[in-house]
Amino acid sequence: MKQNSLKPLEIQNELLDRKVFLFTFREFQLIFGVSPLKAKYFLETYARKGLLVRLRRGIYALKNHFPSEEEIAGALYRPSYISFEYALAKHGIMPEMVYEVTSATTKLTRTFSIESKVFTYLKIKKEAYTGYALSGGTHKSYLAEPEKALVDYLYFVSLGRKPLNDRLNLDKLNMGKVIDYAELYDRPGLIKIIEKVCLPMK
Repeated sequence: MKQNSLKPLEIQNELLDRKVFLFTFREFQLIFGVSPLKAKYFLETYARKGLLVRLRRGIYALKNHFPSEEEIAGALYRPSYISFEYALAKHGIMPEMVYEVTSATTKLTRTFSIESKVFTYLKIKKEAYTGYALSGGTHKSYLAEPEKALVDYLYFVSLGRKPLNDRLNLDKLNMGKVIDYAELYDRPGLIKIIEKVCLPMK
């Protein structure tokens, strides 16, 4: 597509053909071969007109082909992986429905609100930033393994920053992996909570 031919319908069709429903400012430039100025004008204009949704500075999505909340979580704040209550619910460990998408990051704790959905990112130590795998979708997002999601969650319980849910379903977890992940945090209080919550069930 030529630089002087940024027509909204053609832009939308090209993105749909490529299955690109969520993209950064730089990705848009590369796809359409346009200058930063032209890209900025188009993205700002058509975010106002409703073709696009500005998720945060430099990150956009197609309004009529809105990405999943997990894809949005992976794109909003990097590095990050989905964990804590959201991952526990997805893995069937926490029985309650979760309305907030919770992720772990090595950056500062942040919260974003997108289309009435809350995305929270909690900072963990770099040594504990592991135990996740690529999730589905056309845009990369990562999901914690069930054992790591539990450890991340219980770590914040040990800090007094989250309440302990007493209805966790731990039957299918590998307790060896739970202990291995917990040791990455190097926090005695976390080990004590895991021994109290998890080990009596085995």
